Amino acid sequence: MMVGRVAVIGAGSSGLVCTKICVEEGLEPVCFESSNDIGGLWNFKECPQPERSSIYRSLVTNTSKEMTCFSDFPMPDHYPNYTPNSLLLQYYRLYAQHFDLLKYIHFQTKVSHVVQRPDFPVSGQWDVETVNQDGEKEHHVFDAVMVCSGHYTHPYLPMSEFTGSETFTGQCLHSWEYKDAERCRGKRVVVVGIGNSGGDIAVDISRFAEKTFLSTRKGAWVVGRMSNSGLPLDMTGITRFYGSLMRLLPSRLVSWITERALNQKYDHKLYRLRPRHRAMDRRPVINDELPYQILLGEVVIKPNIKEFKESRVVFEDNAEEKIDIVIFCTGYIANFAFLPQSLCQGPKGELTLYKRLFPPSLQQPTLVVMGLFQTKGPIMPVVEMQARWAANVFKGLNRLPTKDKMLSVIERERKRRVKPRFLGLLLRDPSLWAKVFFGPCTPYQFRLSGSRQWSGARQAILTQWDRVDCPFNTREVPEPHSEASGWSPMWLLAFGASVLMAAFMYKNEAFPTNENVLDKVFLLFKF
Repeated sequence: MMVGRVAVIGAGSSGLVCTKICVEEGLEPVCFESSNDIGGLWNFKECPQPERSSIYRSLVTNTSKEMTCFSDFPMPDHYPNYTPNSLLLQYYRLYAQHFDLLKYIHFQTKVSHVVQRPDFPVSGQWDVETVNQDGEKEHHVFDAVMVCSGHYTHPYLPMSEFTGSETFTGQCLHSWEYKDAERCRGKRVVVVGIGNSGGDIAVDISRFAEKTFLSTRKGAWVVGRMSNSGLPLDMTGITRFYGSLMRLLPSRLVSWITERALNQKYDHKLYRLRPRHRAMDRRPVINDELPYQILLGEVVIKPNIKEFKESRVVFEDNAEEKIDIVIFCTGYIANFAFLPQSLCQGPKGELTLYKRLFPPSLQQPTLVVMGLFQTKGPIMPVVEMQARWAANVFKGLNRLPTKDKMLSVIERERKRRVKPRFLGLLLRDPSLWAKVFFGPCTPYQFRLSGSRQWSGARQAILTQWDRVDCPFNTREVPEPHSEASGWSPMWLLAFGASVLMAAFMYKNEAFPTNENVLDKVFLLFKF
């Protein structure tokens, strides 16, 4: 089996990196993009378009720029540490231009069918049917297929689960349709679901709505983007050192420590956010403003909806509220209608994938589905590793286990880990090793070694905190005047010792008893 031509479906972040890696590995990618631009999910449109991802105007990344970027292409220094959707789209365009990827992309071309050729058991080839903007169909033959169309295209709207929903006089919509809070101005709104989108949208709406309710079935642990000293949370929290420590400590202990730290910022029980699960059992909700809006009373946390009564919503605590709009932030259905139904063998008809990538039922491993997973950190470093591995499998450099073995691995949901060789790095470059092990686990680390290592990876790691600092560098901060700078550590130590000495001498009546302790302290400090 010789693999040459590869169909890449979608020109979002995954599609771009797959196209680039195919070129690097000597393959011939042809990327099909149904819209007229790259960027996929992060390409904001005023109106949602069927079977395409859709985002709201205020969307900002939950992971910082140094953790989110591609492993061999840092974001510009001046970018803010958490990028709005418009800047992230601009970054993807810079990436495509830098690596000359646009020439491989066929815009306004939709993939309608992907099926195995009759000789697939031997050739591993695929018949791919596309439709252009004029409705003209075209048939292609490809040696491999990389599906990069994303899974935020088919919203899940659970209206049938709620009694009386069919007679509700208000408006119901999914977060996929939400763009901004203008339609909610002066309205009474319920947001259903406390994931990242639910939290963002509830906060967004609360500034304009008469009243905003956030309905949650299970609650959530909520963390902000900002860590100690105002640094990005993932830059300080996602390190190999902490990862190693987490694996050594009992999960319950780590959860207890995490929950204690979170509750010191705002008591999750008091704010009615506390979930049933422990902090380390599920991903937290990333939101900086939700607790503040709850404190102001602008967002009211409520339990799950029990039923609808014409213009009113009844919650599970039997409280009733007159509601104008209900926005469901209830997730998406992973739908790949262009793929063979034989690949959808999961319990609910979903795709079954080995290592979240390869369908184990295929006789030849020449089709992959990219990015169909969730992580506790940035997704792009993982997608890059997926693409590099997939290309090596296509070329026959790596082989997959038997179908039974793959199915058993899927059942256990084991994760594949890719990381540099730490011992060799420690002996060869101790200063870099310290940055890699104790510093943030940025994508550049995956380019330090391997078949596609990047010569700039070391420098990118050594300068990553400079790029964090750069967008803050908007004003020169003067050093404090020496008289107003406060006491140095040595003065503080001397003062502390003087206090202790004064107390000791007072106890032993070394000073006349009619002098107060403070006078004695200053008397000692004078000498």
